[in-house]
Amino acid sequence: MATPNILLIHCHDLGRYLGCYGQTVDTPHIDALADDGIRFDNHYTTAPQCSPSRGSLLTGRYPHVNGLMGLAHEPWELHSDEILMPEYLNECGYSTHLFGLQHVTDDLDRLGFDHIHSSGSISPAVSPAIHEINRARDVAETLEVFYEKDTFEPPFFASVGVFEVHRRQNNGLHEFTDTTYEPANPTEIEPLPYLPDGPGIREDIAAMHGMIQALDAAVGTITTALDAAGHAKETLLIFTTEHGIAFPRAKGSCYDPGIEAALLLRWPDMIKGGQRCDELVSNVDVLPTLLDLLGKSVPDRIDGQSFLPLLTDEKYYPRDQLFAEITWHDRYNPVRAIRTNQYKYIRSFWHLPSTYLTGDVFASKAGRDVREQLQAERRPYEELYDLTADPYEQINVAADPEFEHIRKQLRGRLVRWMERTDDPLLNGPVPPADYEELLPSQTR
Repeated sequence: MATPNILLIHCHDLGRYLGCYGQTVDTPHIDALADDGIRFDNHYTTAPQCSPSRGSLLTGRYPHVNGLMGLAHEPWELHSDEILMPEYLNECGYSTHLFGLQHVTDDLDRLGFDHIHSSGSISPAVSPAIHEINRARDVAETLEVFYEKDTFEPPFFASVGVFEVHRRQNNGLHEFTDTTYEPANPTEIEPLPYLPDGPGIREDIAAMHGMIQALDAAVGTITTALDAAGHAKETLLIFTTEHGIAFPRAKGSCYDPGIEAALLLRWPDMIKGGQRCDELVSNVDVLPTLLDLLGKSVPDRIDGQSFLPLLTDEKYYPRDQLFAEITWHDRYNPVRAIRTNQYKYIRSFWHLPSTYLTGDVFASKAGRDVREQLQAERRPYEELYDLTADPYEQINVAADPEFEHIRKQLRGRLVRWMERTDDPLLNGPVPPADYEELLPSQTR
């Protein structure tokens, strides 16, 4: 099997809100990736938030295993012995390049890239100015120049991270809009099935359409440059995002809209176009798949499993479950979850409002529409949803005697996973990353 170049395109807060996943948004360039490759319809992330999910993508390990249990600027950090995707690929003979954003560490040297082509490579949450230099259009044009100059030394790995579709703070309100993006008409928007049809929600969805279309145009710039440079046939192009859209009951929650993510793979020399895969796949599975593809043994320390057989029609042993978690975001919100094809079991470990809203979602028009309703009651410690009968997770059947055996079974599986992975929640509340620094000196 030939050694491909690898181009990883990743963005913020998109989930599966794309035309190729059935949404009413115009994304022809991203849809073309699905038409020319394989679309994963049940791909989920390990966390409904940026840094922990991205850390899992790059290490193949769960957030509480690799240490990144909160946002990288909070300041959570990967354990010192973690090995990241660029480092693995360096060992496989790749030249490795970073374009645009990442949000895994403030220490860019820690990432292991040979070349960093970005002047600001952290999250927009760190500095409001970051988004100005990492818009999809600008990052794509930078990459285009590198292709035109034939700068890459094959085989190469390029990580391409863009600001969109992250909300921007504007006078205390977190929005998707500015003069760069053209919103859709709010009256023509399809409402989200898991939220009420409120005017603020409609306005935010319409504005998000503008950002998504800017992202799609950038993907078109990248794929056109790739084709023009003659690299398309020998390049595995991966398009993904780190968690669900920035709306209530999505980003920051372990409901499906929070942990769902697009995953599209295109490699003309190997992957037949137009394929659809409905197997459960986690983003911890991407790294072991790449190692498997390159003929390297997958280290035991990696939590994910290779899904390469799904691309080669070889024998594949499918997942019957996957796990998700959140511990810290802008506040303490410890949750662990297990998802099978039919059921979702969610276990909360703290007393919080019924629905957690991240800071940007709380301070948005969509958040204003529903935050009183969603935060009026205390969250149950156990939630169970029958995803076949209730795909939008509206009816908690954890206390229903009919589902008692399912609840016990999934709770047992979740606890065993936490024990197997030495989850610190088993020992009690997890302090914030800067806890020791904030203690009075005499008590340290």
